[in-house]
Amino acid sequence: MAMAHRPRAVGDTPWVRRTLIGAGLLLTLLFLLAPVAVVFVQAFQAGLAAYFSNLASPDTLHAIWLTVLTAVVVVPVNVVFGIAAAWAVTRFAFRGKRLLVTIIELPFSISPIVAGVIYLFLYGAQGLLGPWLQEHGIRIMFSIPAIILVSLFVTSPFVARELIAFMQTQSSEDEEAARSLGASAWQMFWRVTLPNIRWALLYGAILCTARSIGEFGAVSVVSGNIRGQTNTLPLQVELLYNDYNAAGAFAAASVLALIGLVTIVIKALVEQFGPEAHDRRA
Repeated sequence: MAMAHRPRAVGDTPWVRRTLIGAGLLLTLLFLLAPVAVVFVQAFQAGLAAYFSNLASPDTLHAIWLTVLTAVVVVPVNVVFGIAAAWAVTRFAFRGKRLLVTIIELPFSISPIVAGVIYLFLYGAQGLLGPWLQEHGIRIMFSIPAIILVSLFVTSPFVARELIAFMQTQSSEDEEAARSLGASAWQMFWRVTLPNIRWALLYGAILCTARSIGEFGAVSVVSGNIRGQTNTLPLQVELLYNDYNAAGAFAAASVLALIGLVTIVIKALVEQFGPEAHDRRA
């Protein structure tokens, strides 16, 4: 019996494939790999001693600490918010569901700079809530709380969006079976729902972490760019570069680039061992 041949697509010739693959590789090298390589080359140009000396600068260490602190606070809050939002959208029918989904995705359509200005108008000294906050001795703008609040805003859709899309493709049969067997809502969540959504939850948390660490625009508005106090790592890179300290700027930038590369690796591992990969192997 003759083997069936896959019909050839229009333009599917060896030279077309090679041209497209070559163009894709060339663009990847020029626009993605080359800039990352330049960051590391410039960071280590003066040697390892100078590199670690630049990273050990008190202002840079404080920027790294503040960036990590922001992610440590922001990611768990967004995980809880994402689970609650996805549960409400995918498991209940109610008026205004589409409006709720639109509101959840609103930070995607708002420029980070605009988000920072909104918080400035809300909590600044001349803002809507500013006078009341001053009367009660509460300071939000140009401080760590402002950085955390605005980071929460710009990263809030990541976990929720991943979970909503994933849970909409799943049926609620397992949860209904657990309830029929007498499981409480808490038991059903921990033993049925959470194991089923763990990969999508992890994927959303990874994206949320990367965005929180790399956020620049919104944080630059609300932080005040106070040296050694409210500068996160992206802001510290800009500060060092403006101070004509290129070695220090590239050293700090290399930390951000390394975090980005680690994020890509973890994301690839999640995609490889997640449910989609399991379905392909099955």
